[in-house]
Amino acid sequence: MRRTRFLFLTVAGILLASASLAQMSPKYLKKFHDPSDGRMPFSTAVRAGDLLFLSGALAYRDGKLVDGGIAAETRVTLEIIAERLQEQNLGMSDVVKCTVFLADIDDFAAMNEVYMEAFSPPRPARTTVAVSGLALDAAIEIECIAAYDPGR
Repeated sequence: MRRTRFLFLTVAGILLASASLAQMSPKYLKKFHDPSDGRMPFSTAVRAGDLLFLSGALAYRDGKLVDGGIAAETRVTLEIIAERLQEQNLGMSDVVKCTVFLADIDDFAAMNEVYMEAFSPPRPARTTVAVSGLALDAAIEIECIAAYDPGR
Protein backbone atom coordinates (compact mmCIF):
# COMPACT_ATOMS: atom_id res chain seq x y z
CA MET A 1 0.00 0.00 0.00
CA ARG A 2 2.80 2.44 0.91
CA ARG A 3 4.65 1.62 -2.29
CA THR A 4 1.52 2.25 -4.39
CA ARG A 5 0.89 5.58 -2.64
CA PHE A 6 4.54 6.60 -3.13
CA LEU A 7 4.36 5.66 -6.82
CA PHE A 8 1.10 7.58 -7.25
CA LEU A 9 2.55 10.69 -5.56
CA THR A 10 5.72 10.46 -7.64
CA VAL A 11 3.79 10.16 -10.91
CA ALA A 12 1.44 12.99 -9.86
CA GLY A 13 4.46 15.17 -9.04
CA ILE A 14 6.06 14.48 -12.41
CA LEU A 15 2.81 15.29 -14.22
CA LEU A 16 2.40 18.56 -12.31
CA ALA A 17 6.00 19.53 -12.99
CA SER A 18 5.57 18.73 -16.69
CA ALA A 19 2.42 20.87 -16.86
CA SER A 20 4.25 23.74 -15.15
CA LEU A 21 7.19 23.44 -17.54
CA ALA A 22 4.85 23.42 -20.52
CA GLN A 23 3.39 26.71 -19.32
CA MET A 24 6.91 28.06 -18.80
CA SER A 25 8.16 27.39 -22.32
CA PRO A 26 9.67 30.71 -23.36
CA LYS A 27 8.02 33.01 -25.84
CA TYR A 28 10.56 35.13 -27.67
CA LEU A 29 9.11 38.55 -28.28
CA LYS A 30 9.73 41.03 -31.09
CA LYS A 31 12.57 43.43 -30.67
CA PHE A 32 11.57 46.85 -29.47
CA HIS A 33 13.50 50.09 -29.97
CA ASP A 34 16.96 48.58 -30.17
CA PRO A 35 19.22 49.51 -33.06
CA SER A 36 19.60 46.26 -34.91
CA ASP A 37 19.74 44.89 -38.40
CA GLY A 38 18.50 41.51 -37.24
CA ARG A 39 21.95 40.18 -36.33
CA MET A 40 21.52 40.88 -32.63
CA PRO A 41 22.75 37.82 -30.71
CA PHE A 42 20.00 38.01 -28.06
CA SER A 43 16.31 38.71 -27.57
CA THR A 44 15.31 42.02 -26.01
CA ALA A 45 12.46 40.33 -24.13
CA VAL A 46 11.46 36.77 -23.33
CA ARG A 47 8.27 35.69 -21.60
CA ALA A 48 8.41 32.49 -19.59
CA GLY A 49 5.16 31.72 -17.82
CA ASP A 50 4.12 34.79 -15.85
CA LEU A 51 7.58 36.40 -16.01
CA LEU A 52 8.96 38.81 -18.58
CA PHE A 53 12.75 39.02 -18.79
CA LEU A 54 14.05 42.23 -20.35
CA SER A 55 17.59 42.36 -21.66
CA GLY A 56 19.78 45.20 -20.53
CA ALA A 57 18.74 48.62 -21.79
CA LEU A 58 21.05 51.51 -22.61
CA ALA A 59 20.16 55.17 -23.11
CA TYR A 60 20.42 54.77 -26.88
CA ARG A 61 18.11 56.99 -28.95
CA ASP A 62 18.25 58.22 -32.53
CA GLY A 63 21.34 56.20 -33.32
CA LYS A 64 23.47 57.45 -30.45
CA LEU A 65 23.90 57.44 -26.71
CA VAL A 66 22.14 60.40 -25.06
CA ASP A 67 24.20 63.27 -23.71
CA GLY A 68 23.93 64.70 -20.22
CA GLY A 69 25.73 62.32 -17.91
CA ILE A 70 24.49 59.65 -15.56
CA ALA A 71 21.18 61.35 -14.64
CA ALA A 72 20.17 61.76 -18.28
CA GLU A 73 21.29 58.23 -19.19
CA THR A 74 19.43 56.74 -16.24
CA ARG A 75 16.23 58.64 -17.09
CA VAL A 76 16.27 57.56 -20.76
CA THR A 77 17.20 53.98 -19.88
CA LEU A 78 14.20 53.78 -17.54
CA GLU A 79 11.96 55.36 -20.21
CA ILE A 80 13.04 52.66 -22.66
CA ILE A 81 12.28 49.98 -20.06
CA ALA A 82 8.83 51.52 -19.49
CA GLU A 83 8.18 51.46 -23.27
CA ARG A 84 9.21 47.80 -23.52
CA LEU A 85 6.93 46.93 -20.62
CA GLN A 86 4.02 48.90 -22.07
CA GLU A 87 4.30 46.97 -25.34
CA GLN A 88 3.64 43.84 -23.26
CA ASN A 89 0.75 45.41 -21.29
CA LEU A 90 2.91 45.85 -18.19
CA GLY A 91 4.09 48.87 -16.26
CA MET A 92 6.92 49.83 -13.95
CA SER A 93 4.83 48.62 -10.99
CA ASP A 94 5.01 45.09 -12.47
CA VAL A 95 8.82 45.01 -12.23
CA VAL A 96 9.97 42.64 -9.49
CA LYS A 97 13.76 42.71 -9.96
CA CYS A 98 16.33 45.02 -11.56
CA THR A 99 20.04 44.72 -12.06
CA VAL A 100 21.88 48.00 -12.56
CA PHE A 101 25.33 48.04 -14.11
CA LEU A 102 27.36 51.21 -13.58
CA ALA A 103 30.57 52.03 -15.41
CA ASP A 104 31.56 54.18 -12.41
CA ILE A 105 30.37 53.37 -8.88
CA ASP A 106 30.76 57.07 -8.03
CA ASP A 107 27.57 57.58 -10.12
CA PHE A 108 25.55 55.52 -7.61
CA ALA A 109 23.92 58.46 -5.75
CA ALA A 110 22.95 60.36 -8.91
CA MET A 111 21.58 57.18 -10.53
CA ASN A 112 19.66 56.33 -7.38
CA GLU A 113 17.88 59.71 -7.32
CA VAL A 114 16.51 59.20 -10.84
CA TYR A 115 15.81 55.51 -10.24
CA MET A 116 13.65 56.28 -7.20
CA GLU A 117 11.49 58.60 -9.31
CA ALA A 118 10.71 55.76 -11.73
CA PHE A 119 9.56 53.22 -9.13
CA SER A 120 6.93 53.79 -6.47
CA PRO A 121 7.04 51.86 -3.21
CA PRO A 122 7.18 48.97 -2.87
CA ARG A 123 10.14 49.12 -5.22
CA PRO A 124 11.50 46.04 -6.95
CA ALA A 125 14.42 44.05 -5.60
CA ARG A 126 17.65 45.40 -7.04
CA THR A 127 21.30 44.62 -7.45
CA THR A 128 23.77 47.33 -8.44
CA VAL A 129 27.27 46.51 -9.58
CA ALA A 130 30.18 48.47 -10.98
CA VAL A 131 31.68 47.06 -14.16
CA SER A 132 34.83 47.84 -16.10
CA GLY A 133 32.93 48.89 -19.20
CA LEU A 134 29.56 48.85 -20.97
CA ALA A 135 28.55 48.67 -24.63
CA LEU A 136 28.76 51.96 -26.54
CA ASP A 137 30.72 53.43 -23.59
CA ALA A 138 27.45 53.86 -21.71
CA ALA A 139 27.52 54.95 -18.08
CA ILE A 140 24.60 52.66 -17.13
CA GLU A 141 22.74 49.55 -18.25
CA ILE A 142 19.63 48.18 -16.54
CA GLU A 143 17.95 44.81 -16.94
CA CYS A 144 14.62 43.89 -15.39
CA ILE A 145 12.26 41.04 -14.65
CA ALA A 146 8.54 41.82 -14.56
CA ALA A 147 5.65 39.62 -13.46
CA TYR A 148 2.26 39.31 -15.13
CA ASP A 149 -0.83 38.83 -13.04
CA PRO A 150 -1.63 35.13 -13.46
CA GLY A 151 -4.92 35.99 -15.19
CA ARG A 152 -3.34 38.03 -18.00
